[in-house]
Amino acid sequence: MSKTNNKVSPDLDTPTDLSPDAVKKVSEALNVLLADAFALYLKTKNFHWHISGRHFRDYHLLLDEQSDQIFATTDQLAERVRKIGGTTLKSIGQIAKLQTIKDNNEDYVPPREMLRELMQDNKHVAAAMRKAHDVCDKAEDVASASLLENFIDETERRTWFLFEATRQEGGNEA
Repeated sequence: MSKTNNKVSPDLDTPTDLSPDAVKKVSEALNVLLADAFALYLKTKNFHWHISGRHFRDYHLLLDEQSDQIFATTDQLAERVRKIGGTTLKSIGQIAKLQTIKDNNEDYVPPREMLRELMQDNKHVAAAMRKAHDVCDKAEDVASASLLENFIDETERRTWFLFEATRQEGGNEA
């Protein structure tokens, strides 16, 4: 929805049986998730490009795989917003305003710290997806809720892999 007048251009006003209030709330929730997906994608790629150390190959491949998974969610989230008649992100600036994932612009981050930070970010995203799922449930938007259920599972899998990769040999703590 446009911030200037809360109306969608007639050319973009996709028909839906959801109420205008439901479209607004679901679109806002999904757009924050979309901004976070772009932020997490870029952070994961950043760490992929800058990983070093004795586990380089394994971590490099893990982060490449995870960044691909994260990026794959972006089109589905944005198209879901459009399917219900909302508008979605249009710029890097809009992503920066909406994202809740913190950027990491450090010159060097030790590999284990990279993975731990990404693990926490993925946990954050899973929690945000659950909250957005509640918004979808209240709006009776079953399709958006279903999409989020799959994304929550994928996010939990990434969190699990990052957790396991950060465990100390012979220890149980991350």
